[in-house]
Amino acid sequence: MTRRVRTIVFLLAAAAFAVVFAIACTDLPRFGTHHHPYGDRAVAASLQHRTANVISAINFDQRALDTLGEESILFGAVLGGVSLLRRMRAENRGTPEPSRVLPSTLLLGAGLLPVTVLVGAYIVAHGQLSPGGGFQGGVVLATGLHLAYVAADYRVLRRLRPLAVFAALDAVGAGAFGALGLAGLVAGAAYLQNVLPLGTFNTLSSAGLVPLVNAAVGLEVASGVIVLIAQFLDQAVEIASPDDDGSAADQESGA
Repeated sequence: MTRRVRTIVFLLAAAAFAVVFAIACTDLPRFGTHHHPYGDRAVAASLQHRTANVISAINFDQRALDTLGEESILFGAVLGGVSLLRRMRAENRGTPEPSRVLPSTLLLGAGLLPVTVLVGAYIVAHGQLSPGGGFQGGVVLATGLHLAYVAADYRVLRRLRPLAVFAALDAVGAGAFGALGLAGLVAGAAYLQNVLPLGTFNTLSSAGLVPLVNAAVGLEVASGVIVLIAQFLDQAVEIASPDDDGSAADQESGA
């Protein structure tokens, strides 16, 4: 396909999209009004499915299929990062040198690591009840684990971070989201429809399918971010150029 043909195809597609987008915008509610039909419907649907956190009800129930696409984008980004940053044959892997850390940094980091991990787990577990959820809690969990790198050194982090395990958990979390949607098909409803028992409002066992999907997202986000950051740390700490005399000791590979 020549450049001229590609340009023509793009302009035709852009024009068609602009027309459809403009028509869709004409039916949107006016800005600055006190009444918003989508907000009212989202809150009503959330209460109907006994989900205290309306945002989680939208993400994991009312628009769960859209969230599945967002999670798949993150999974694809992690996969792409691992592929692009993997160690090449011409690169050497050196042994990381121990870092010098201030005692105050060590004390603060060691104290915050379990607290941060606990807070992250709490945010994921209570995603259907309070602000937060799998996406936010997953990032907090991944951040908490890397306090080991800040407070100690790369070798300590590597012992706490078995990449093979987290890579497997990343795939499990991404696959679990899609698999949970099959519950609706088994029950004779739509894919990802909330067909599980709704439980009691404002309790951990409420909201039916929402807490399970939320947990799957938290697992995938936490594991995916850990695996992705590992690739960048490998490049910064372990990977040496072909001209460097790094030892090729058998270390774990992030690829």
